[in-house]
Amino acid sequence: MGTYREEPPAAAQRSIEDIICDSLDEALPDAVLLRRIRALEAELDAAQALARRQGEERLVMEATLAELREANEHLVLATVNAEYLREDAEAANRRQNEFLAMLAHELRNPLSPLAMAASLLERDAGAAPQQLKLARVIGRQVDHMARLLDDLLDAARISSGKIKLDVEALALADVLRHAVETVQPRIAERGQTLDVDLPDDAVAVAGDKVRLAQVFTNLLGNASKYTGDGGRLALAAHAGLEEIVVTVQDNGTGIGADVLPYIFDLFTQGPRSLARSEGGLGVGLNVVRNLVGMHRGTVEAHSDGPGLGSRFTVRLPRATGLPVVTAAPEWTGATPRRRILLVEDNADARATLADILAAEGHDVVCAADGREGLALALGRQWDVIVCDIGLPELDGLALMQALRMQQEGPRPYAIALTGYGQPEDAARGLEAGFDRYLVKPVGASALLSVVADAPVRA
Repeated sequence: MGTYREEPPAAAQRSIEDIICDSLDEALPDAVLLRRIRALEAELDAAQALARRQGEERLVMEATLAELREANEHLVLATVNAEYLREDAEAANRRQNEFLAMLAHELRNPLSPLAMAASLLERDAGAAPQQLKLARVIGRQVDHMARLLDDLLDAARISSGKIKLDVEALALADVLRHAVETVQPRIAERGQTLDVDLPDDAVAVAGDKVRLAQVFTNLLGNASKYTGDGGRLALAAHAGLEEIVVTVQDNGTGIGADVLPYIFDLFTQGPRSLARSEGGLGVGLNVVRNLVGMHRGTVEAHSDGPGLGSRFTVRLPRATGLPVVTAAPEWTGATPRRRILLVEDNADARATLADILAAEGHDVVCAADGREGLALALGRQWDVIVCDIGLPELDGLALMQALRMQQEGPRPYAIALTGYGQPEDAARGLEAGFDRYLVKPVGASALLSVVADAPVRA
């Protein structure tokens, strides 16, 4: 049998081993002890170095974290500032649009009585030849001022994306005829010759009739302006399978090579004399380029140099199918006598409008502000109401809305005659209850034509 020997517990074993090691250490030479001390010191130095590195890394991380926090705060501030800037930009855009609308209204208001006065002079059966000549001069200059105003407003509205196109299939020949009719009096006044080569009436272009007519009216007017008296202009249009090319050419002052690359930029013009006999603000061609671009087309300018004339080429995509044909209104004979209420706060405009309407045999009653106009409108039956929009006391939109709500019986034919000419203004006017929306200045013939369209009341 083996001999049983009781082993000491593990803790006791470790204690004995420690005692033995201590005894051995006591027996070790000093050199060994020094080596162990140096090793321990090296380990301590390494541990301290590691601690220092970790401390430095921690400081770097804390600094990085602080920078990230600061960057995040800056990002938040930048986001908030960007939102404020966006809101400020939108507010500035709204103020600009409101200012432009008010500017147009205030500038068109004095043009309206001037246009009407010139129309009255021209319609005077006993007018002397000199009087008729002066009336035509006034009319042409009013039209010129109105076109300059429209160019400025259109340039601002295009740059802010406020112009929307009413696109339909149009006969290009009709659009070009309208442009020629608009510019023809100016061309005739200067003794210039215009050669016209129009496409077939079946050639269609997809576009906004008013805006396309504006494009070619501007180009023809520009050609006439920079061509001397007795000069020659040419308008030609040719249709291909996929595109239509329209050229407007003249033998006028031409365009310098240094100006040609920038001719369509806003407020760009070639050198002009101090007399500025050619006039203009340098916005018409910019409007042309933008409107053509909105129709997915292009416009180019070419000139061989000063004194050698110029040529503008417009390319538009050809529309498929036939153009929309607008039925001509049927002639119904003489315009019947109408009961007309005229609401206009401008005394000169009110007087000239009333004289023109009365000269046609209409029964005209005038009001100078919105409240008086509403009271008169509700007080009796009218065939036609001609009303300004920017009225004191009660504006024209509120007047028409109140009239439509309170009125009983047949509704009068309501014509807005105003200086607020933006599309959204017209939309608000029609929504308020107006049947027609006319923008000042309006010639006597145009106004009387609209009045003649009103249905006859029993």
